[in-house]
Amino acid sequence: MSQVSAAFIPARIAILTVSSRRGEDEDTSGHFLRDAAVEAGHQVVEKAIVKENLYAIRAQVSAWIASDEVQVVLINGGTGFTAGDVAPEALLPLFDREIAGFGELFRMLSFEEIGTSMMQSRAVAGIANQTLIFAMPGSTKACRTAWENIIVPQLDARTRPCNFHPHLKK
Repeated sequence: MSQVSAAFIPARIAILTVSSRRGEDEDTSGHFLRDAAVEAGHQVVEKAIVKENLYAIRAQVSAWIASDEVQVVLINGGTGFTAGDVAPEALLPLFDREIAGFGELFRMLSFEEIGTSMMQSRAVAGIANQTLIFAMPGSTKACRTAWENIIVPQLDARTRPCNFHPHLKK
């Protein structure tokens, strides 16, 4: 039986905050994701804030999908149920494959924290051009739930029986 490397392999991450109200100073969720990613040993290569606009979201994420520098995109905000929450509509056409289990697992974990309000979360994930994309609600608590319970282990090449690391662009 061959041995798999037990070495940690950092991912190159871009962080996108979707908000028509928050600027850099108020971007607590974006700051949490940046700090948590760095603390976990990953490299944050870009960070941006865009308005709640389907085309602005799609344009920024498309640029990162095309970039050789970005392997993972973490999006906070724009996944709720109001008219301005258009992240899923912006992202779904970009995905080569949707990762249905992300939204399902996120809502299951959220039920433990916020009860049936979790039904209004439209968290989604997918892969496009070997770039993982995770879109979660804009609250820092929701970002923490997704990061700690789902994203961290799946970005770690040491997670068994499988993880997303082999699917990322090199």
